[in-house]
Amino acid sequence: MGTVRRTIVIVLFEGVDLLDVTGPPEVFSLVQRETDDTTGYHVVLASRSMSPVTTSAGVRILPDVTFEEAARGTIDTLLVPGSVEVDRERRVHALVDPEVVSWVRTLAGVSRRVTSVCVGAHILAAAGLLDGKRATTHWSTAQQLAADHPAVEVDADPIFIRQGDVWTGAGISACLDLSLALVADDFGEQMALRVARQLVMYLKRPSGQSQFSVPLEPVSATRRIEDLRHYITRHIGEPLTVPDLAAYAHVSDRQLTRIFKTELGVTPSVYVEAARVELARNQLESTDFTLERIATDCGFGTPDTLVRAFRRRLDTTPTEYRRRFRATGPASGTAAADEVDPADAAGSNSFT
Repeated sequence: MGTVRRTIVIVLFEGVDLLDVTGPPEVFSLVQRETDDTTGYHVVLASRSMSPVTTSAGVRILPDVTFEEAARGTIDTLLVPGSVEVDRERRVHALVDPEVVSWVRTLAGVSRRVTSVCVGAHILAAAGLLDGKRATTHWSTAQQLAADHPAVEVDADPIFIRQGDVWTGAGISACLDLSLALVADDFGEQMALRVARQLVMYLKRPSGQSQFSVPLEPVSATRRIEDLRHYITRHIGEPLTVPDLAAYAHVSDRQLTRIFKTELGVTPSVYVEAARVELARNQLESTDFTLERIATDCGFGTPDTLVRAFRRRLDTTPTEYRRRFRATGPASGTAAADEVDPADAAGSNSFT
């Protein structure tokens, strides 16, 4: 493998999310454990000054160098974490410090690769580093990113996106997935898998996988869409086609789709499926229900439709998900239903 130690500079600032800063170095440090002391990464924390930085969790972190000092060197990977504030209505808003943006722009100029973790994408976008590129961020701030930076193609679904030497990662724990992908890019897939095993991770998720947590929290702006979301939750076991929802909202099918795309950034069908998968995940984690019952309760109709949805959104099966995430003992009555091959099932234009 050779004697290669790549310098990774992580940007620090007041209020930065703690896991965004500490998660990636844990991944990078395990590369050396799997090889030797001369191979892997050298992680450097950079800030405005050498004073301690207080994170969003209240934990103080000491920088290794100042931004000015970091800019005088050569950086392999610049990693930009994020920070948010939550208003009285529990809406999440990404914070962007203009001085940090200016330094990130400067540091990017001496970096081989630039990455963001979670809402750090807002800082990259403000620095002009995402213009004309496809990027992701935590789903709760995706609409803000798209509104503030129309030159960026925002896709809130994947857990991370690579556009040349610019990488953006999704919400919180996805920093581990992004870090593993960087390890795979630098040292190969086998090394990344070895590191994932050391982390006791469920799996090394591919970039195209959806963020596990779907946007079901109240992030929309109008009462009409809130009413529709509550209606969907109350009637999750019913067909919930576009005409059904349009009739309930007293709008045309086209207008309903426009409302969902404007307010939530997705089509009605995507939102309904996400809500159903979320409910199914909860039942798999906390009950002994069979796949047949879960499929019925959640509006999928049949186990094979449930399996297809899980493969499409989570790249796994309901049985495997239950095996990994169930809080109590093993459930019964699921294996046979999960043997249905989604590829053999006929496609459908309905939500069920």
